[in-house]
Amino acid sequence: MADIRSNFLGIRSPNPFWLASAPPTDKEYNVRRAFKAGWGGVVWKTVGHDPACVNVNGPRYGAVWGPDRRLLGFSNIELITDRPLQLNLQEIKAVKRDFPDRAVVVSLMVPCDEASWQSILPLVEDTGCDGIELNFGCPHGMQERGMGSAVGQVPEYIEMVTRWCKAHSRLPVIVKLTPNITDIRWPARAARRGGADAVSLINTINSITSVNLDTFSPEPSIDGYGSHGGYSGPAVKPIALNMVAEIARDPETKGLPLSGIGGITTWRDAAEFMALGCGTVQVCTAAMTYGFKIVQEMIAGLENWMDAKGHASLDSFVGRAAGRATDWQYLNLNYVAKARIDQQLCIKCGRCYIACEDTSHQAITALANGKRHFEVIEAECVGCNLCVNVCPVENCITMEPLAAGVLDRRTGQVVDGEYGNWTTHPNNPMRVQAAE
Repeated sequence: MADIRSNFLGIRSPNPFWLASAPPTDKEYNVRRAFKAGWGGVVWKTVGHDPACVNVNGPRYGAVWGPDRRLLGFSNIELITDRPLQLNLQEIKAVKRDFPDRAVVVSLMVPCDEASWQSILPLVEDTGCDGIELNFGCPHGMQERGMGSAVGQVPEYIEMVTRWCKAHSRLPVIVKLTPNITDIRWPARAARRGGADAVSLINTINSITSVNLDTFSPEPSIDGYGSHGGYSGPAVKPIALNMVAEIARDPETKGLPLSGIGGITTWRDAAEFMALGCGTVQVCTAAMTYGFKIVQEMIAGLENWMDAKGHASLDSFVGRAAGRATDWQYLNLNYVAKARIDQQLCIKCGRCYIACEDTSHQAITALANGKRHFEVIEAECVGCNLCVNVCPVENCITMEPLAAGVLDRRTGQVVDGEYGNWTTHPNNPMRVQAAE
C-alpha cells in the first residue's frame, strides 16, 4: 500500500488532503467532524482582532451549474470569521489537543501595521497549532478595508508583512496568494524575499456569477443589490494549475513549498496539483457540495493510483510535472499527431463533423456509400484535438502521434527521428501514401 503520509514544512498529517480556510473550518464542531471523516488537516477559517466582522444575514453564495445542475463554479461574499477571537483560539487549542496527528494551521488577517500582527501572533501560537497562513487573497469586503487582496496585490506589502510574521513568531508561515493579479510570480517572489516558508494558491477569483433579470440585481442579492464575490469550484482549477506551474518553474521561486488550492474535487485533481509541485492540497467547494466524507474517495483513489504506478510515497511524484511546463516557444513543432475515430465506439452523433466542418479544418467526412459514417481526412487534419473534446464517447476519438518515417500527407513532410526533424517530401502529398 502506498504511503500517503505528508510532511509539509515539518507539519505532519496522515494524508495531504487539508480543508481550506473557509466556512467548513469556521468552528470546532465542523473541524472535529472533518477529522473523524479522515481529513489530514485544516486551515482554520481566517481570524482577526475583535470586534469580529459582521457578515450579511441573507444569501452569501452564488453558483454556476452545468446542464445536469452539477455545480461548476461557486461564488461567495462571506467575510472572515464573525466569531470572537478568544472563542476561536479556545476551540483551536481543544481540537489540536484531541487530534495531535492532524495538521492545524490558522489563517490570519489583521490591519497592515506591525503592531497588529505582533499582538495576534503569540495568541495564535499559544493554541499549539502547527503553522499560520497569511490571508492576502480575499477579494471582497476585507480588501475594501485595506486587507486581503489589497495586500496581496502589492508585492512590497507581502514582503513587509511576511517579515513581521517571521520576526514575531516561530511558527511556519504560509502566504496565501490572490489570483486577481497580472503575474502570480511577483507576489510569490515577494513572499520568498520576506522569508515565507511556503505559499498557498489560489484564493478565490473576483466574480459575478449571474444577474437576476427580474430584479436586475447581481446574485446573490441583498435587499436588491449584489456585490462581486470570490469564485471557486471546478471551473477555477485550470487557472490554479497554471499559477502553480508558474511558481514551480520560476527560477526565483523554484523549490518554494506549495500548497495547492482551486477546484480540487477528486483524487485526480489533487494528484495533478501535486505533480506540479504541491506538497499538500486544500479543498473547500467540494466539501461544501458533497460533505466531508468525500475525502475517503480522494484517499482511496490516490492510494490506488500510486500503487498502480509504483509510487511508494508522495515524494515519488510531487513536482514531476513541473519541469514539463514550458513556454510555447520551446514546444517541439516537429511533433505531429492525427485524430483517429474508433468505428466500434462511434455512435454516429456527428458532433465531431459539425465542429470540424463549421469551425475548424474540414477534416472529417460525414458519409460513406450513402450512409452516415465519420472518418478523419488525414491530409486535412492538423491535430487540433477539437473533435476529441466535443465527442460524447470517451476514447472514441484519440490523437495518434505519427511515428518516425511516416508521411504527413497534409504537409508533404516525413518524420525523420523521434518526432524528429522534417524534410519536404518531393512528391505530391495528396498522392503519396507512405514515406520512401
